[in-house]
Amino acid sequence: MSTRAFITGVSGTELTAAERDFIRAERPWGFILFKRNIGTPVQVASLVQELRGVAGAADAPVLIDQEGGRVQRLGPPHWPVYPPGAVFGKLYDIDSALGLTAARLSARLIAADLADLGITVDCLPLADVPVAGADAVIGNRAYGTEPAKVAAIARAVTDGLEQGGVLPVLKHIPGHGRATADTHFRLPTVDTPGDELERTDFAAFKPLADLPMAMTAHVVFSAFDPAHPATTSATMVQQVIRGVIGFQGLLMSDDVSMNALAGTITERTRSIFAAGCDIVLHCNGNIEEMHEVAGQTPELSGKALERANRALATRKAPQPFDRTVARAELDALIAQANTASA
Repeated sequence: MSTRAFITGVSGTELTAAERDFIRAERPWGFILFKRNIGTPVQVASLVQELRGVAGAADAPVLIDQEGGRVQRLGPPHWPVYPPGAVFGKLYDIDSALGLTAARLSARLIAADLADLGITVDCLPLADVPVAGADAVIGNRAYGTEPAKVAAIARAVTDGLEQGGVLPVLKHIPGHGRATADTHFRLPTVDTPGDELERTDFAAFKPLADLPMAMTAHVVFSAFDPAHPATTSATMVQQVIRGVIGFQGLLMSDDVSMNALAGTITERTRSIFAAGCDIVLHCNGNIEEMHEVAGQTPELSGKALERANRALATRKAPQPFDRTVARAELDALIAQANTASA
């Protein structure tokens, strides 16, 4: 069945009649869950199953932001706490092998949690490289401040997710680390020269250019396009993301409803597609906005469809895994990182 080139959120723990009608009529490619959608494991699994059933697509991707730390949609009492990315960076500085092992274990455990629920995509890893003075929205979500280290840990996270049968989404391409504002609220501009960006921010993404999916940054890079954030900039998408970084996978926008983007939801959606993004992401579950997004979204076709199919085809069956042993090993590594930083 054909689908439209957008991913949508929904409003609560169960679908409303209006949402069922919307999904049937507008045929989103995928869905994304947030804390407002999360109750018990049985409820989440039921919601995931219902989303796919109403969409008429047993393999429709269902996404979530499950990083650990501050960004963890699934949490106690039903799901364990996971460390923020900075913990892996601390361990990496003690012993790179320990840092990579912890990152891989954490992601593998997260993947097991998601697989239990039927969630097939995690918006992880981050390759953002924060700098002094940047907004704290990235902060300890980042793996470090050196591009090679960030890329290595991001690769380990990717491996853990993929071993658990969960697809990764690389974010926030081409880099959110220098942003001086939280893009949920306003648009940041980065005035760093292009050659420095290539050595730092973009360099962390280059080794990860083979990942199946990536999410854009709502950030202006004035050295390349002083007028538009990367999400709505054809220059940034074609010259930097597809060109300098070399990413050829499925490119989705960050949330179209975030206040960093100017104009109406309709205008934003048009601009995202005009810039060259393959998929528009809409997260807040507002049914009026959902209709606005759908009204400007084309059928998924051409290169975008090829990239989407290629991304989904990379998902593998989960490998054998002892969750109890892995959690004990991860907890021991976290304790080591905490001791080192005490």
